[in-house]
Amino acid sequence: MAKVHVTTTINGEPMEFLCEPSDTMLDALRGPLALTGSKEGCASGDCGACSITLDDRLICSCLMLAVEAQDHEIRTIEGMAQGDKLHPLQQKFLEMAALQCGICTSGMLVASDALLRKNPKPSEEEVRFWLAGNLCRCTGYDKIVRAVMETAAEMRAQ
Repeated sequence: MAKVHVTTTINGEPMEFLCEPSDTMLDALRGPLALTGSKEGCASGDCGACSITLDDRLICSCLMLAVEAQDHEIRTIEGMAQGDKLHPLQQKFLEMAALQCGICTSGMLVASDALLRKNPKPSEEEVRFWLAGNLCRCTGYDKIVRAVMETAAEMRAQ
């Protein structure tokens, strides 16, 4: 089968790539686009390790066909930092040791960023609910939730 040409925007940059019609967005990100921050944990949309945003909507890239990216805006973990300056969530995850093995970290960060963009003052319950689709087998969730809550407070104070 012939490859499909896809034109999209990823992390604010115009991008083009070729993919098979059956390739997932995760396949395209990790393959021809060489954006390997999104991880494959389950390939069924259950773990959130491959979380990205599509037009500001949080999705699992393992459940999206790459051809569906045509003319859409995608944000990945690679788009969070500004050069060498970490995003406040990334910095807080490091400071609070809200990560261990790293498989879930990019998905947790993308999901947390999506939450704070929609709701800059979430309650702890809202953070836990929002991150329920992202599984972590190492840290538990308390450090992650605290890191998101503290980041939200600091970003509001700026």
